[in-house]
Amino acid sequence: MAALRRKFGEDYQVVNTNRATTFAAPVKKKRQRFVDKNGRCNVQHGNLGGETSRYLSDLFTTLVDLKWRWNLLIFILTYTIAWLVMASMWWIIAYIRGDLNHGHDSSYTPCVANVYNFPSAFLFFIETEATIGYGYRYITEKCPEGIILFLFQSLLGSIVDAFLIGCMFIKMSQPKKRAETLMFSQDAVISQRDGKLCLMFRVGNLRNSHMVSAQIRCKLIKSRQTPEGEFLPLDQCELDVGFGTGADQLFLVSPLTICHEINPKSPFFDLSQRSLMNEQFEIVVILEGIVETTGMTCQARTSYTEDEVLWGHRFLPVMSLEEGFFRVDYSQFHSTFEVPTPPYSVKEHEEKNSLPSPLSTPTPTLTDSHGARRDRVFSVDCINTSEERGRQGGAGGRLPSKLQRMSSSGKEDLQRKVLLLSSHHSEKACSTGDLPLKLQRLSSSTGPEAENRLQLKSLKVGFEPMTQSTGDLYQHSLAPTLSPAPVPMHSPLLSAGRPEDNLPAKLRKMNADR
Repeated sequence: MAALRRKFGEDYQVVNTNRATTFAAPVKKKRQRFVDKNGRCNVQHGNLGGETSRYLSDLFTTLVDLKWRWNLLIFILTYTIAWLVMASMWWIIAYIRGDLNHGHDSSYTPCVANVYNFPSAFLFFIETEATIGYGYRYITEKCPEGIILFLFQSLLGSIVDAFLIGCMFIKMSQPKKRAETLMFSQDAVISQRDGKLCLMFRVGNLRNSHMVSAQIRCKLIKSRQTPEGEFLPLDQCELDVGFGTGADQLFLVSPLTICHEINPKSPFFDLSQRSLMNEQFEIVVILEGIVETTGMTCQARTSYTEDEVLWGHRFLPVMSLEEGFFRVDYSQFHSTFEVPTPPYSVKEHEEKNSLPSPLSTPTPTLTDSHGARRDRVFSVDCINTSEERGRQGGAGGRLPSKLQRMSSSGKEDLQRKVLLLSSHHSEKACSTGDLPLKLQRLSSSTGPEAENRLQLKSLKVGFEPMTQSTGDLYQHSLAPTLSPAPVPMHSPLLSAGRPEDNLPAKLRKMNADR
Protein backbone atom coordinates (compact mmCIF):
# COMPACT_ATOMS: atom_id res chain seq x y z
CA MET A 1 0.00 0.00 0.00
CA ALA A 2 2.84 2.38 0.77
CA ALA A 3 4.38 1.66 -2.63
CA LEU A 4 1.08 2.46 -4.34
CA ARG A 5 0.80 5.75 -2.47
CA ARG A 6 4.33 6.68 -3.52
CA LYS A 7 3.41 5.89 -7.12
CA PHE A 8 0.00 7.54 -7.34
CA GLY A 9 0.27 10.18 -4.64
CA GLU A 10 -1.19 10.57 -1.17
CA ASP A 11 -4.67 11.66 -2.25
CA TYR A 12 -5.88 8.54 -4.09
CA GLN A 13 -8.65 6.37 -2.71
CA VAL A 14 -8.95 2.63 -3.22
CA VAL A 15 -12.51 1.46 -3.82
CA ASN A 16 -13.40 -2.12 -3.04
CA THR A 17 -15.95 -3.26 -5.60
CA ASN A 18 -16.55 -6.70 -4.11
CA ARG A 19 -20.29 -7.36 -4.11
CA ALA A 20 -20.03 -9.55 -1.04
CA THR A 21 -19.33 -6.59 1.21
CA THR A 22 -22.24 -4.67 2.68
CA PHE A 23 -22.60 -0.90 2.48
CA ALA A 24 -25.19 1.65 3.51
CA ALA A 25 -26.10 2.75 -0.01
CA PRO A 26 -29.78 2.49 -0.99
CA VAL A 27 -30.67 -0.86 -2.48
CA LYS A 28 -31.51 -0.57 -6.15
CA LYS A 29 -34.00 -2.96 -7.65
CA LYS A 30 -32.19 -5.68 -9.53
CA ARG A 31 -32.80 -5.42 -13.24
CA GLN A 32 -33.19 -8.42 -15.51
CA ARG A 33 -29.94 -9.08 -17.32
CA PHE A 34 -29.62 -10.24 -20.89
CA VAL A 35 -26.34 -12.04 -20.13
CA ASP A 36 -25.35 -13.10 -16.61
CA LYS A 37 -21.93 -12.36 -15.16
CA ASN A 38 -20.95 -15.99 -15.74
CA GLY A 39 -21.82 -15.70 -19.44
CA ARG A 40 -25.14 -17.55 -19.45
CA CYS A 41 -27.75 -15.99 -21.72
CA ASN A 42 -31.17 -15.46 -20.11
CA VAL A 43 -33.19 -16.40 -23.18
CA GLN A 44 -35.74 -19.18 -23.39
CA HIS A 45 -37.42 -20.37 -26.58
CA GLY A 46 -41.12 -21.16 -26.35
CA ASN A 47 -44.14 -21.94 -28.55
CA LEU A 48 -42.06 -23.71 -31.15
CA GLY A 49 -45.04 -25.66 -32.43
CA GLY A 50 -43.96 -28.14 -35.10
CA GLU A 51 -40.40 -26.90 -35.08
CA THR A 52 -39.39 -29.30 -32.29
CA SER A 53 -38.69 -31.98 -34.89
CA ARG A 54 -35.63 -30.00 -35.93
CA TYR A 55 -33.96 -31.03 -32.68
CA LEU A 56 -34.24 -34.71 -33.61
CA SER A 57 -32.73 -34.08 -37.04
CA ASP A 58 -29.51 -33.05 -35.26
CA LEU A 59 -29.63 -35.61 -32.47
CA PHE A 60 -25.93 -35.59 -31.72
CA THR A 61 -25.80 -31.83 -31.08
CA THR A 62 -29.01 -32.11 -29.06
CA LEU A 63 -27.41 -34.70 -26.78
CA VAL A 64 -24.25 -32.64 -26.42
CA ASP A 65 -26.24 -29.54 -25.47
CA LEU A 66 -28.16 -31.38 -22.75
CA LYS A 67 -27.16 -31.08 -19.14
CA TRP A 68 -24.95 -33.69 -17.58
CA ARG A 69 -27.71 -35.38 -15.59
CA TRP A 70 -29.76 -35.97 -18.72
CA ASN A 71 -26.71 -37.21 -20.60
CA LEU A 72 -25.90 -39.76 -17.91
CA LEU A 73 -29.51 -40.90 -17.77
CA ILE A 74 -29.64 -41.39 -21.55
CA PHE A 75 -26.30 -43.19 -21.50
CA ILE A 76 -27.38 -45.68 -18.84
CA LEU A 77 -30.83 -46.26 -20.29
CA THR A 78 -29.51 -46.82 -23.81
CA TYR A 79 -27.06 -49.53 -22.78
CA THR A 80 -29.48 -51.18 -20.37
CA ILE A 81 -32.29 -51.36 -22.93
CA ALA A 82 -29.94 -52.58 -25.67
CA TRP A 83 -28.56 -55.34 -23.44
CA LEU A 84 -32.01 -56.46 -22.34
CA VAL A 85 -33.34 -56.52 -25.93
CA MET A 86 -30.41 -58.52 -27.27
CA ALA A 87 -30.49 -60.92 -24.30
CA SER A 88 -34.21 -61.44 -24.94
CA MET A 89 -33.51 -62.28 -28.59
CA TRP A 90 -30.97 -64.94 -27.59
CA TRP A 91 -33.45 -66.37 -25.11
CA ILE A 92 -36.22 -66.42 -27.76
CA ILE A 93 -33.95 -68.39 -30.14
CA ALA A 94 -33.21 -70.92 -27.39
CA TYR A 95 -36.91 -71.17 -26.53
CA ILE A 96 -37.99 -71.73 -30.15
CA ARG A 97 -35.36 -74.43 -30.75
CA GLY A 98 -36.21 -76.20 -27.46
CA ASP A 99 -32.77 -75.71 -25.97
CA LEU A 100 -34.28 -74.75 -22.63
CA ASN A 101 -35.66 -78.27 -22.12
CA HIS A 102 -32.33 -79.99 -22.90
CA GLY A 103 -30.10 -77.80 -20.87
CA HIS A 104 -28.33 -80.61 -18.99
CA ASP A 105 -28.47 -83.22 -21.75
CA SER A 106 -24.92 -83.90 -22.91
CA SER A 107 -26.04 -85.72 -26.08
CA TYR A 108 -28.04 -82.73 -27.33
CA THR A 109 -26.36 -79.96 -29.40
CA PRO A 110 -28.05 -76.61 -28.63
CA CYS A 111 -27.70 -73.29 -30.51
CA VAL A 112 -25.75 -71.77 -27.65
CA ALA A 113 -24.11 -74.12 -25.21
CA ASN A 114 -25.06 -73.79 -21.52
CA VAL A 115 -27.92 -71.32 -22.15
CA TYR A 116 -31.03 -72.79 -20.56
CA ASN A 117 -32.79 -69.70 -19.07
CA PHE A 118 -32.95 -65.88 -19.40
CA PRO A 119 -30.10 -65.09 -16.94
CA SER A 120 -27.79 -67.41 -18.81
CA ALA A 121 -28.82 -65.75 -22.12
CA PHE A 122 -28.14 -62.29 -20.62
CA LEU A 123 -24.70 -63.37 -19.41
CA PHE A 124 -23.89 -64.75 -22.86
CA PHE A 125 -24.81 -61.43 -24.46
CA ILE A 126 -22.65 -59.44 -22.00
CA GLU A 127 -19.68 -61.77 -22.57
CA THR A 128 -20.07 -61.38 -26.31
CA GLU A 129 -20.63 -57.62 -26.28
CA ALA A 130 -17.74 -56.90 -23.93
CA THR A 131 -15.52 -59.53 -25.65
CA ILE A 132 -14.83 -61.16 -22.32
CA GLY A 133 -15.17 -64.78 -23.51
CA TYR A 134 -15.05 -67.00 -20.45
CA GLY A 135 -15.28 -70.10 -22.67
CA TYR A 136 -18.25 -71.67 -20.94
CA ARG A 137 -21.00 -70.30 -23.26
CA TYR A 138 -20.44 -70.35 -27.01
CA ILE A 139 -22.31 -70.65 -30.32
CA THR A 140 -22.37 -74.04 -32.06
CA GLU A 141 -22.34 -74.68 -35.79
CA LYS A 142 -25.86 -76.16 -35.68
CA CYS A 143 -27.53 -72.68 -35.31
CA PRO A 144 -27.42 -70.45 -38.45
CA GLU A 145 -29.96 -68.02 -36.94
CA GLY A 146 -27.62 -67.55 -33.98
CA ILE A 147 -24.75 -66.65 -36.32
CA ILE A 148 -26.88 -63.98 -38.04
CA LEU A 149 -27.96 -62.57 -34.66
CA PHE A 150 -24.33 -62.47 -33.53
CA LEU A 151 -23.34 -60.36 -36.57
CA PHE A 152 -26.25 -57.97 -35.99
CA GLN A 153 -25.28 -57.66 -32.32
CA SER A 154 -21.70 -56.75 -33.20
CA LEU A 155 -22.76 -54.05 -35.66
CA LEU A 156 -25.39 -52.59 -33.37
CA GLY A 157 -23.01 -52.56 -30.40
CA SER A 158 -20.37 -50.70 -32.40
CA ILE A 159 -22.88 -48.04 -33.47
CA VAL A 160 -24.21 -47.49 -29.95
CA ASP A 161 -20.70 -47.31 -28.52
CA ALA A 162 -19.54 -44.80 -31.12
CA PHE A 163 -22.61 -42.61 -30.63
CA LEU A 164 -22.81 -42.54 -26.84
CA ILE A 165 -19.10 -42.65 -26.05
CA GLY A 166 -18.43 -40.00 -28.69
CA CYS A 167 -21.15 -37.80 -27.24
CA MET A 168 -19.75 -38.13 -23.74
CA PHE A 169 -16.21 -37.48 -24.97
CA ILE A 170 -17.24 -34.29 -26.81
CA LYS A 171 -19.17 -33.09 -23.80
CA MET A 172 -16.27 -33.72 -21.46
CA SER A 173 -13.77 -32.05 -23.76
CA GLN A 174 -15.89 -28.96 -24.34
CA PRO A 175 -13.89 -25.78 -23.59
CA LYS A 176 -16.68 -24.28 -21.52
CA LYS A 177 -14.80 -25.07 -18.34
CA ARG A 178 -11.73 -23.39 -19.80
CA ALA A 179 -13.72 -20.18 -19.73
CA GLU A 180 -13.94 -20.51 -15.95
CA THR A 181 -10.25 -19.58 -15.72
CA LEU A 182 -10.75 -16.40 -17.79
CA MET A 183 -11.56 -13.50 -15.49
CA PHE A 184 -13.38 -10.24 -16.13
CA SER A 185 -13.47 -7.30 -13.75
CA GLN A 186 -16.69 -6.97 -11.81
CA ASP A 187 -17.10 -3.33 -12.86
CA ALA A 188 -16.26 -1.16 -15.84
CA VAL A 189 -14.88 2.34 -15.38
CA ILE A 190 -15.01 5.62 -17.31
CA SER A 191 -12.04 7.96 -17.07
CA GLN A 192 -9.56 9.79 -19.23
CA ARG A 193 -6.68 8.06 -20.98
CA ASP A 194 -4.28 9.99 -23.24
CA GLY A 195 -6.54 13.03 -22.97
CA LYS A 196 -9.63 11.15 -24.22
CA LEU A 197 -12.63 9.88 -22.28
CA CYS A 198 -12.68 6.07 -22.39
CA LEU A 199 -14.77 3.15 -21.16
CA MET A 200 -12.47 0.48 -19.72
CA PHE A 201 -12.68 -2.97 -18.16
CA ARG A 202 -10.10 -5.61 -17.28
CA VAL A 203 -9.62 -9.21 -18.44
CA GLY A 204 -7.17 -11.83 -17.22
CA ASN A 205 -6.10 -15.45 -17.71
CA LEU A 206 -5.52 -17.61 -14.61
CA ARG A 207 -3.77 -20.47 -16.42
CA ASN A 208 -0.22 -20.61 -17.67
CA SER A 209 -1.43 -22.08 -20.97
CA HIS A 210 -2.06 -19.32 -23.48
CA MET A 211 -5.12 -18.42 -25.52
CA VAL A 212 -4.03 -18.50 -29.13
CA SER A 213 -5.48 -15.79 -31.42
CA ALA A 214 -7.45 -14.26 -28.59
CA GLN A 215 -9.93 -11.64 -29.79
CA ILE A 216 -12.38 -9.51 -27.82
CA ARG A 217 -15.63 -7.89 -28.91
CA CYS A 218 -18.20 -5.71 -27.17
CA LYS A 219 -21.92 -5.28 -27.80
CA LEU A 220 -24.19 -2.59 -26.39
CA ILE A 221 -27.66 -3.97 -25.62
CA LYS A 222 -30.17 -1.13 -25.41
CA SER A 223 -33.78 -0.67 -26.45
CA ARG A 224 -34.46 2.26 -28.75
CA GLN A 225 -37.07 3.75 -31.03
CA THR A 226 -36.37 4.66 -34.65
CA PRO A 227 -37.41 8.00 -36.19
CA GLU A 228 -40.17 6.10 -37.99
CA GLY A 229 -41.66 5.06 -34.65
CA GLU A 230 -40.48 1.43 -34.67
CA PHE A 231 -39.49 0.12 -31.23
CA LEU A 232 -36.43 -2.13 -31.19
CA PRO A 233 -36.18 -4.09 -27.93
CA LEU A 234 -32.67 -5.13 -26.93
CA ASP A 235 -31.07 -3.57 -30.00
CA GLN A 236 -27.43 -4.59 -30.42
CA CYS A 237 -24.79 -2.00 -31.26
CA GLU A 238 -21.08 -2.67 -31.77
CA LEU A 239 -18.56 -0.97 -29.48
CA ASP A 240 -15.17 -0.34 -31.05
CA VAL A 241 -12.39 -1.71 -28.84
CA GLY A 242 -9.62 -1.32 -31.40
CA PHE A 243 -10.85 -3.20 -34.44
CA GLY A 244 -9.26 -0.72 -36.84
CA THR A 245 -5.94 -0.56 -34.99
CA GLY A 246 -5.62 -4.24 -34.05
CA ALA A 247 -6.00 -3.57 -30.34
CA ASP A 248 -8.76 -6.20 -30.18
CA GLN A 249 -6.16 -8.94 -30.83
CA LEU A 250 -4.90 -9.82 -27.35
CA PHE A 251 -1.69 -11.37 -26.10
CA LEU A 252 -3.28 -12.60 -22.91
CA VAL A 253 -0.38 -13.64 -20.68
CA SER A 254 -1.13 -11.01 -18.02
CA PRO A 255 -4.21 -8.95 -17.12
CA LEU A 256 -5.08 -6.40 -19.79
CA THR A 257 -7.28 -3.31 -19.66
CA ILE A 258 -9.59 -3.11 -22.66
CA CYS A 259 -10.37 0.46 -23.75
CA HIS A 260 -13.25 1.87 -25.78
CA GLU A 261 -12.67 5.47 -26.84
CA ILE A 262 -15.77 7.65 -26.56
CA ASN A 263 -15.87 9.73 -29.74
CA PRO A 264 -18.60 11.02 -32.10
CA LYS A 265 -18.97 7.49 -33.52
CA SER A 266 -19.49 5.94 -30.06
CA PRO A 267 -23.03 5.36 -28.72
CA PHE A 268 -21.81 6.97 -25.46
CA PHE A 269 -21.02 10.27 -27.21
CA ASP A 270 -23.68 12.15 -25.20
CA LEU A 271 -23.25 10.16 -21.97
CA SER A 272 -22.41 12.25 -18.90
CA GLN A 273 -22.08 11.44 -15.23
CA ARG A 274 -25.60 12.67 -14.53
CA SER A 275 -27.26 10.93 -17.48
CA LEU A 276 -25.53 7.66 -16.51
CA MET A 277 -27.83 7.45 -13.49
CA ASN A 278 -30.92 7.47 -15.71
CA GLU A 279 -29.70 5.22 -18.51
CA GLN A 280 -30.63 1.56 -18.99
CA PHE A 281 -28.19 -0.47 -21.04
CA GLU A 282 -26.02 -3.56 -20.88
CA ILE A 283 -22.53 -4.06 -22.28
CA VAL A 284 -21.85 -7.65 -23.35
CA VAL A 285 -18.17 -8.63 -23.58
CA ILE A 286 -17.17 -11.66 -25.68
CA LEU A 287 -13.65 -13.10 -25.51
CA GLU A 288 -12.76 -15.80 -28.07
CA GLY A 289 -9.59 -17.79 -28.55
CA ILE A 290 -8.10 -21.21 -29.24
CA VAL A 291 -7.09 -23.33 -26.27
CA GLU A 292 -3.41 -24.08 -26.61
CA THR A 293 -3.57 -27.59 -25.15
CA THR A 294 -6.63 -28.92 -27.03
CA GLY A 295 -6.81 -26.70 -30.13
CA MET A 296 -10.51 -26.09 -29.58
CA THR A 297 -12.16 -22.69 -29.72
CA CYS A 298 -13.16 -21.24 -26.38
CA GLN A 299 -15.53 -18.36 -25.73
CA ALA A 300 -15.97 -16.50 -22.46
CA ARG A 301 -18.72 -13.94 -21.88
CA THR A 302 -19.78 -11.43 -19.26
CA SER A 303 -21.82 -8.24 -19.10
CA TYR A 304 -21.93 -4.86 -17.35
CA THR A 305 -25.14 -3.01 -16.59
CA GLU A 306 -25.36 0.75 -16.08
CA ASP A 307 -24.97 0.44 -12.30
CA GLU A 308 -21.72 -1.49 -12.82
CA VAL A 309 -20.09 1.37 -14.75
CA LEU A 310 -18.12 3.65 -12.40
CA TRP A 311 -17.56 7.24 -13.54
CA GLY A 312 -14.22 8.78 -12.64
CA HIS A 313 -12.45 5.56 -11.58
CA ARG A 314 -9.35 3.72 -12.70
CA PHE A 315 -8.14 0.18 -12.10
CA LEU A 316 -5.46 -0.48 -9.53
CA PRO A 317 -2.20 -1.93 -10.96
CA VAL A 318 -1.67 -5.64 -10.34
CA MET A 319 1.75 -6.16 -11.98
CA SER A 320 4.93 -6.00 -9.97
CA LEU A 321 8.54 -6.80 -10.82
CA GLU A 322 10.12 -9.54 -8.73
CA GLU A 323 13.57 -10.99 -8.95
CA GLY A 324 13.68 -12.68 -12.34
CA PHE A 325 9.94 -12.58 -13.18
CA PHE A 326 6.78 -10.49 -13.13
CA ARG A 327 4.19 -11.16 -10.46
CA VAL A 328 0.43 -10.65 -10.84
CA ASP A 329 -1.54 -9.88 -7.69
CA TYR A 330 -5.09 -11.02 -8.42
CA SER A 331 -6.31 -9.80 -5.04
CA GLN A 332 -6.41 -6.28 -6.55
CA PHE A 333 -7.88 -7.39 -9.87
CA HIS A 334 -11.31 -5.85 -9.22
CA SER A 335 -10.16 -2.83 -7.19
CA THR A 336 -10.42 0.73 -8.51
CA PHE A 337 -9.55 4.19 -7.25
CA GLU A 338 -11.01 7.60 -8.04
CA VAL A 339 -9.34 10.01 -10.43
CA PRO A 340 -10.33 13.54 -11.54
CA THR A 341 -12.67 13.18 -14.52
CA PRO A 342 -14.89 15.82 -16.19
CA PRO A 343 -18.55 15.13 -15.34
CA TYR A 344 -19.86 16.25 -18.71
CA SER A 345 -20.10 14.25 -21.92
CA VAL A 346 -17.77 14.37 -24.89
CA LYS A 347 -20.51 16.03 -26.94
CA GLU A 348 -20.84 18.84 -24.42
CA HIS A 349 -17.06 19.22 -24.31
CA GLU A 350 -16.82 19.58 -28.10
CA GLU A 351 -19.72 22.04 -28.21
CA LYS A 352 -18.04 24.09 -25.51
CA ASN A 353 -14.76 24.17 -27.42
CA SER A 354 -16.51 25.08 -30.69
CA LEU A 355 -18.00 28.28 -29.23
CA PRO A 356 -16.08 31.43 -30.33
CA SER A 357 -14.02 33.16 -27.68
CA PRO A 358 -15.15 36.66 -26.61
CA LEU A 359 -11.61 37.95 -27.21
CA SER A 360 -11.71 36.96 -30.89
CA THR A 361 -15.05 38.66 -31.80
CA PRO A 362 -14.59 41.98 -33.68
CA THR A 363 -16.00 45.08 -31.96
CA PRO A 364 -16.80 48.42 -33.54
CA THR A 365 -13.98 50.90 -32.92
CA LEU A 366 -13.17 54.42 -33.74
CA THR A 367 -11.73 53.16 -37.01
CA ASP A 368 -15.21 52.29 -38.31
CA SER A 369 -16.54 55.76 -37.56
CA HIS A 370 -13.57 57.34 -39.31
CA GLY A 371 -14.11 54.99 -42.25
CA ALA A 372 -17.73 56.07 -42.55
CA ARG A 373 -16.68 59.71 -42.29
CA ARG A 374 -14.03 59.11 -44.94
CA ASP A 375 -16.68 57.62 -47.25
CA ARG A 376 -18.77 60.70 -46.80
CA VAL A 377 -15.79 63.01 -47.40
CA PHE A 378 -14.79 61.13 -50.54
CA SER A 379 -18.27 61.26 -52.03
CA VAL A 380 -19.15 64.89 -51.33
CA ASP A 381 -18.56 65.94 -54.90
CA CYS A 382 -20.24 62.83 -56.28
CA ILE A 383 -23.74 63.02 -54.77
CA ASN A 384 -26.52 61.18 -56.58
CA THR A 385 -24.06 59.02 -58.49
CA SER A 386 -26.74 56.52 -59.44
CA GLU A 387 -28.96 59.26 -60.87
CA GLU A 388 -26.03 60.67 -62.83
CA ARG A 389 -25.25 57.23 -64.25
CA GLY A 390 -28.90 56.76 -65.19
CA ARG A 391 -29.05 60.04 -67.01
CA GLN A 392 -25.71 59.57 -68.73
CA GLY A 393 -25.86 55.83 -69.32
CA GLY A 394 -25.10 56.21 -72.98
CA ALA A 395 -22.91 59.30 -72.80
CA GLY A 396 -19.70 57.37 -73.19
CA GLY A 397 -20.84 56.11 -76.55
CA ARG A 398 -21.81 59.64 -77.74
CA LEU A 399 -18.53 61.35 -76.75
CA PRO A 400 -15.77 61.87 -79.29
CA SER A 401 -12.97 59.35 -79.32
CA LYS A 402 -10.47 61.86 -77.96
CA LEU A 403 -12.68 62.66 -74.96
CA GLN A 404 -13.34 58.93 -74.43
CA ARG A 405 -9.61 58.30 -74.21
CA MET A 406 -9.32 61.27 -71.87
CA SER A 407 -12.10 59.90 -69.64
CA SER A 408 -10.60 56.38 -69.57
CA SER A 409 -7.18 57.75 -68.71
CA GLY A 410 -8.82 59.94 -66.10
CA LYS A 411 -10.47 56.89 -64.51
CA GLU A 412 -7.20 55.04 -64.23
CA ASP A 413 -5.41 58.07 -62.81
CA LEU A 414 -8.25 58.60 -60.36
CA GLN A 415 -8.19 55.00 -59.14
CA ARG A 416 -4.46 55.09 -58.55
CA LYS A 417 -4.71 58.34 -56.68
CA VAL A 418 -7.59 57.16 -54.49
CA LEU A 419 -5.61 54.02 -53.54
CA LEU A 420 -2.73 56.31 -52.63
CA LEU A 421 -5.10 58.39 -50.53
CA SER A 422 -6.40 55.29 -48.68
CA SER A 423 -2.87 54.23 -47.72
CA HIS A 424 -1.38 57.61 -46.69
CA HIS A 425 -4.45 59.73 -45.87
CA SER A 426 -2.39 62.83 -46.56
CA GLU A 427 -3.89 64.17 -49.78
CA LYS A 428 -7.25 65.77 -50.30
CA ALA A 429 -10.16 63.76 -51.55
CA CYS A 430 -11.29 65.62 -54.60
CA SER A 431 -8.76 68.19 -55.70
CA THR A 432 -7.92 69.35 -59.14
CA GLY A 433 -5.24 66.64 -59.27
CA ASP A 434 -8.08 64.10 -59.47
CA LEU A 435 -9.33 65.61 -62.70
CA PRO A 436 -8.27 64.28 -66.10
CA LEU A 437 -5.02 65.60 -67.50
CA LYS A 438 -6.72 67.75 -70.20
CA LEU A 439 -8.94 69.42 -67.63
CA GLN A 440 -5.94 70.06 -65.40
CA ARG A 441 -4.11 71.79 -68.26
CA LEU A 442 -7.19 73.79 -69.13
CA SER A 443 -7.67 74.85 -65.53
CA SER A 444 -4.01 75.85 -65.26
CA SER A 445 -4.19 78.02 -68.38
CA THR A 446 -5.59 81.57 -68.19
CA GLY A 447 -7.84 83.62 -70.31
CA PRO A 448 -11.47 83.49 -71.36
CA GLU A 449 -10.78 81.03 -74.17
CA ALA A 450 -9.33 78.50 -71.76
CA GLU A 451 -12.25 78.94 -69.40
CA ASN A 452 -14.74 78.35 -72.20
CA ARG A 453 -12.89 75.23 -73.34
CA LEU A 454 -12.79 73.97 -69.78
CA GLN A 455 -16.52 74.55 -69.34
CA LEU A 456 -17.31 72.83 -72.63
CA LYS A 457 -15.23 69.74 -71.94
CA SER A 458 -16.46 69.44 -68.40
CA LEU A 459 -20.03 69.55 -69.62
CA LYS A 460 -19.30 66.87 -72.23
CA VAL A 461 -17.53 64.60 -69.83
CA GLY A 462 -20.21 65.14 -67.23
CA PHE A 463 -17.89 64.13 -64.46
CA GLU A 464 -18.39 60.52 -65.42
CA PRO A 465 -14.87 59.52 -64.39
CA MET A 466 -15.55 61.08 -61.03
CA THR A 467 -18.75 59.15 -60.50
CA GLN A 468 -16.59 56.11 -59.91
CA SER A 469 -14.48 58.11 -57.63
CA THR A 470 -13.78 58.31 -54.11
CA GLY A 471 -16.56 56.54 -52.24
CA ASP A 472 -16.83 53.53 -54.58
CA LEU A 473 -13.14 53.13 -55.16
CA TYR A 474 -12.45 53.41 -51.48
CA GLN A 475 -14.93 50.61 -50.75
CA HIS A 476 -13.38 48.42 -53.49
CA SER A 477 -9.92 49.05 -52.18
CA LEU A 478 -11.00 48.09 -48.66
CA ALA A 479 -12.98 44.96 -49.67
CA PRO A 480 -10.10 42.41 -49.32
CA THR A 481 -9.15 43.71 -45.88
CA LEU A 482 -10.73 42.78 -42.57
CA SER A 483 -11.05 46.25 -41.10
CA PRO A 484 -10.49 49.79 -42.47
CA ALA A 485 -7.23 51.52 -41.67
CA PRO A 486 -7.54 53.93 -38.77
CA VAL A 487 -7.65 57.63 -39.60
CA PRO A 488 -5.79 59.88 -37.22
CA MET A 489 -7.83 62.55 -35.54
CA HIS A 490 -5.51 65.24 -36.96
CA SER A 491 -5.78 63.90 -40.53
CA PRO A 492 -6.00 66.56 -43.25
CA LEU A 493 -9.07 64.75 -44.59
CA LEU A 494 -11.01 65.86 -41.55
CA SER A 495 -9.51 69.31 -41.32
CA ALA A 496 -9.28 70.33 -44.97
CA GLY A 497 -12.89 71.53 -45.12
CA ARG A 498 -15.07 71.17 -48.18
CA PRO A 499 -13.23 69.76 -51.23
CA GLU A 500 -15.16 72.11 -53.58
CA ASP A 501 -13.13 75.01 -52.22
CA ASN A 502 -10.06 73.68 -54.05
CA LEU A 503 -11.79 73.68 -57.46
CA PRO A 504 -11.66 76.58 -59.94
CA ALA A 505 -14.42 79.15 -59.87
CA LYS A 506 -16.13 77.84 -63.00
CA LEU A 507 -16.23 74.27 -61.68
CA ARG A 508 -17.53 75.40 -58.30
CA LYS A 509 -20.30 77.26 -60.10
CA MET A 510 -21.08 74.18 -62.18
CA ASN A 511 -21.34 72.03 -59.04
CA ALA A 512 -23.60 74.59 -57.40
CA ASP A 513 -25.90 74.67 -60.45
CA ARG A 514 -26.10 70.86 -60.52
